[in-house]
Amino acid sequence: MENKEKNSNPIEYIIDHMPEMDLLGRIRVFFRWIILGSITGIVVGAIGAAFGRAIVWATGFRNEHDYIILGLPFAGLLIVFLYRLCKDYEDKGTNLVIKSIQAGENLPITKAPLIFISTTLTHLFGGSTGRESAALQMGGSIGYNLGKLFRLKDGNIKIITMCGMSAAFSALFGTPMTAAFMAMEIENVGIMYYSALVPCVVSALVASGVAEFLGAQGETFAVNIVPEFTVYNAIFTAILAILCAVVSVIFCDVLKISGRLYKKFFTNPYLRVFVGGCIVAALTFISGTRYYNGAGMNVIEMALSGEAPYFAFLLKIIFTALTLGAGYKGGEIVPALYIGATFGCLYSQLLGFDPALCAAIGMGALFCGVTNCPISSLFICFELFGFKGMPYYLLAVALSYTFSGYSSLYSSQKIVYSKFHNKYVNRDTN
Repeated sequence: MENKEKNSNPIEYIIDHMPEMDLLGRIRVFFRWIILGSITGIVVGAIGAAFGRAIVWATGFRNEHDYIILGLPFAGLLIVFLYRLCKDYEDKGTNLVIKSIQAGENLPITKAPLIFISTTLTHLFGGSTGRESAALQMGGSIGYNLGKLFRLKDGNIKIITMCGMSAAFSALFGTPMTAAFMAMEIENVGIMYYSALVPCVVSALVASGVAEFLGAQGETFAVNIVPEFTVYNAIFTAILAILCAVVSVIFCDVLKISGRLYKKFFTNPYLRVFVGGCIVAALTFISGTRYYNGAGMNVIEMALSGEAPYFAFLLKIIFTALTLGAGYKGGEIVPALYIGATFGCLYSQLLGFDPALCAAIGMGALFCGVTNCPISSLFICFELFGFKGMPYYLLAVALSYTFSGYSSLYSSQKIVYSKFHNKYVNRDTN
């Protein structure tokens, strides 16, 4: 029986029997995961680079044609039609990818082109949304189906799904450290899937290289002034981090409330997305600016320079909730970074601290508060802003993780171990 299994799928046999092997056998397994991780990185990295370029094009075109926002309701109708055409009636987004890793739920390959097209349409016509959550869905779907193609068993399909998530995030944002660890950290808070460490690192690095080769550029921001980490500055940072944790809870709650209200008053998905598009378009004209449409990377740069509008973080919460709640696609992570940056900028303006450092602290703290991924949050600070502000980022991430409680962007995320006690809780997020 064992020989039959070995002959039917030698890759799967070697991976499954790794603990029983000698050093040579483990080396063989290592190289096989290198191969699988590299294949995933190449495939997802190329698609992620194309996705990134599509978003850049959509953003540029929208910025040159202000009145394209009037087409947002009709773009929404097309998005709903495409999902229903593919029989995806209850799009669970990133939650489905998390469920696939937790419990082996099926991830149809149609998920990748659907999220690619629908997110591009949302950005093109001015929906307020991000792109990284879309990348996690796209990468997870491709990784899962590569696992099926290679006839891997359930446990190893989960690992290659994480590889896909790492690769997509890395290709799109240019942060391989964050991407590798976020894929292992996001499913169950308190547990890290270290069995996926080598595959995720390989896929993230390969995808980053492929994306760079294809002309995609990662994000980096300058934080030039980093004062000495004194007791006073530590207290200043702690207050900002705790406030950011509160804002992260508000953001998560508003997103969920928005979705529930839309579904309560507009049960038909076509009507829901059309009305939502009309509301976002109307608010855009009322605001007199395009600061709150799309991902808003330009506003993040303004925040780092201390030039963001005072209440940009509140308006971004509202615009994003109205967009995603109606059924438009994209993600919540870049809006969270936007909210953190602009809130940090406001904090610096009120108290006279350096805006770039406050915006960076705010971004790291908000990212942690909404994802419950402290290691990934610390790494994204390092990769986006450099290591100069390390003690500030470290303190901010730790406090935001604690004070954000059990809130999360992702309802399928599990809190396995308590944030407050050395205790196994295994509970759902709020």
